[in-house]
Amino acid sequence: MASVINTYARAFAEAVLEGHHDPAKTLREAQAVAGLVAESKDLREVWETPSITAEQKRAVLDAIVAREGISKIARNFIAVLIDHRRTKFLGPIVKQFEIELDQRLGFAEAEIISAHELNQSDRQLLESQMQELTGKKVRARYSRNESIMGGAIVKVGSTIYDGSVVGQLERIRQAISS
Repeated sequence: MASVINTYARAFAEAVLEGHHDPAKTLREAQAVAGLVAESKDLREVWETPSITAEQKRAVLDAIVAREGISKIARNFIAVLIDHRRTKFLGPIVKQFEIELDQRLGFAEAEIISAHELNQSDRQLLESQMQELTGKKVRARYSRNESIMGGAIVKVGSTIYDGSVVGQLERIRQAISS
């Protein structure tokens, strides 16, 4: 299953970038359709039922495309999934497509946890430091956790940068005990 998801996501990313389409817009459109599929049991049943023809399934897609204003590239990609009976993987493919775009465009997702709300200049400073550290443009999501007392914890992929007061105190405790 993972290879199916990766294969389609890579192919979609290549088509979007080589065709000079707007990656952010195309991603939003694909996420919108994936959201509709996730929310609608009827739509999932139509697209996953083998007895319904591909033409009928594409007609439903075209109605969605017209209503939502979806681009041709996103429509064609979903039509390919319909034709190859891969619509049950739409959600994971779109998530992998987002990861593929980030990698190809040089973005890194960062989750930043702070003890208090960060103002805009603090956010910009933190993001520029993370950009220097990772060598990638950072797309950050912020959250608060008062239990870290101060500072911030930044997660980029599987790497965690702990600059929290609690983390610093723990490192001091470990240094003293050893």
